[in-house]
Amino acid sequence: SLLMKRKLFLYNFTNMRWAKGRRETYLCYVVKRRDSATSYSLDFGYLRNQMGCHVEVLFLRYISAWDLDPGRCYRITWFTSWSPCYDCSRHVADFLRAYPNLTLRIFTARLYFCEEGKAEPKGLRRLHKAGAQIAVMTFKDYFYCWNTFVENREKTFKAWDGLHENSVHLSRKLRRILLPLYEVDDLRDAFKTLGL
Repeated sequence: SLLMKRKLFLYNFTNMRWAKGRRETYLCYVVKRRDSATSYSLDFGYLRNQMGCHVEVLFLRYISAWDLDPGRCYRITWFTSWSPCYDCSRHVADFLRAYPNLTLRIFTARLYFCEEGKAEPKGLRRLHKAGAQIAVMTFKDYFYCWNTFVENREKTFKAWDGLHENSVHLSRKLRRILLPLYEVDDLRDAFKTLGL
């Protein structure tokens, strides 16, 4: 089935702060091609880590086989249960640089090892600098995923306790991770303006 089982989605995408036992990363994706003001859905589905290969790398292998037309614009949207690790961020950033006609938006349920002293925040900054838009999933994103990727049997998505609070907390944390990029650029601009 192209659709994920409800329990699988809820177990892996719940945005709790301490997600013990959730070692796999799931990635739901939508690929669209843009022609002027119109966009066409080309594919959607979900992937998960397989045999030691991270899901982000699996997706890059999958999309690389498409032989994308360099004269057309493509937009890829990911909804991930964990944000990319440092190595995956590097691979995705390199991929985005190789395909300037492709944009990537990443909505993540949880931040993977983004504590002080870890490499993951640096990886996310690198990914963001390569043009990826990175955000934490909100109720609206979960609602969309539930209706697009989950075998929901016509059941309406219901928020769990703490969904909004955890989303706000993680969004603030992500903003603090990505903020140094803006601060450095602002300082450079200020120095240029002052002629320094």
